Amino acid sequence: MKQEFYSNGKLLITGEYTVLDGAKALALPTRFGQFLTIENADKDQMEWTSFDHDNTIWFQATISFESIRKNEKFPFDPIKNTLLQILHEAYILNNDFLDKSSGFKVNTTLTFPKLWGLGTSSTLINNIAQWAKIDAFELLEKSFGGSGYDIANAQHNSPILYQRKNGKPIVEEILFNPKFKQKLYFVYLNKKQSSKTAIASYYAKRNDITETIVQIDFITSQIIKTTDVKEFSELLQKHETIMSSVLEMPTAKEIYFPDFNGSIKSLGAWGGDFVLAISEENPINYFHQRGFKTVIPYSDMIL
Repeated sequence: MKQEFYSNGKLLITGEYTVLDGAKALALPTRFGQFLTIENADKDQMEWTSFDHDNTIWFQATISFESIRKNEKFPFDPIKNTLLQILHEAYILNNDFLDKSSGFKVNTTLTFPKLWGLGTSSTLINNIAQWAKIDAFELLEKSFGGSGYDIANAQHNSPILYQRKNGKPIVEEILFNPKFKQKLYFVYLNKKQSSKTAIASYYAKRNDITETIVQIDFITSQIIKTTDVKEFSELLQKHETIMSSVLEMPTAKEIYFPDFNGSIKSLGAWGGDFVLAISEENPINYFHQRGFKTVIPYSDMIL
C-alpha cells in the first residue's frame, strides 16, 4: 500500500524571534512544500531517498528499525543523525509506527530548492507526524525545538496568526490578501540561515522582552488590517528597527540594499533566506544587477 503526505512551506512576516517569547506572529504558507511517500517493504528497515526540487538526490540511506529505536549515532553523518532523531521521537510517541510494520521504502520530494529555507525540516516533521499519527508540535518540541509557527503553516492553507501561550500553540486563520500585493516581492539572499544558531544568538542577547512584545503585537495587528502600502511599509520598517536593536544587528537593507528605493523586511532568522521587498516599481532588475537572481512576486510565492 502506498501512502502520500504533503506539507506547506512557510514565511514569517512579523514576530521573528519574539514569537518564541509569546509575541503574535503573522505567518504565510507558501505554494512550495514537501511530499512524503511511503511504500511497504521488508527487512525491518527504511530505504530512504530525499529528492530536491529538480529530482536530484540530496540524501540517501538505509536505516534499520533498531537504529531508530535506539537513536543510534553515526559519526560524520549529521543528516542521517538528524533524521534518526526525528524518527526516534516519532517512535517514542507511537510505537506502532514501527512495531506493526516489516519495513518501508520512503521518498521525500521538495518542490523548492532546499537551500531556500522555506521549511525543509518543518515540512518533513509535519509529514512524519501525519504518517506516524502523532502530534506534529510535540514531535517538533522533542526533536528540533522552536516556536512551531512553521508547523502551523505546514498544516494550514491560509495566512495565520500564531502565538505560543504556556508552551502551547494558538493558531488563528485570518484573511490577509493585500490590495497592493503586486508591489510585494520575495528576494532570496543567496544563503541559508541556521535557525538553531540564530535562536541561540537571540536568547544570548535579549534582556527584558516584555515591551518589545507589546510593540510587535501592535505592529502585527495593524499589518493585517491596513489597506495602504505606505502604512504597510512604515510598519514593517518600524519592526525592523525594533528587532535590529534587540538583535544588535544591522537590518538587511543596511547591509545589502542601502540604495533601494523601497522597503526591505527580514523574514525569519536574520542574515539569510528570504527578505520581503516593497516597491512601487518592479524591482527585479535592481536585484538581478546586484547578484540576487531569485525574486518571486507575492502571488507566485504565497498560497
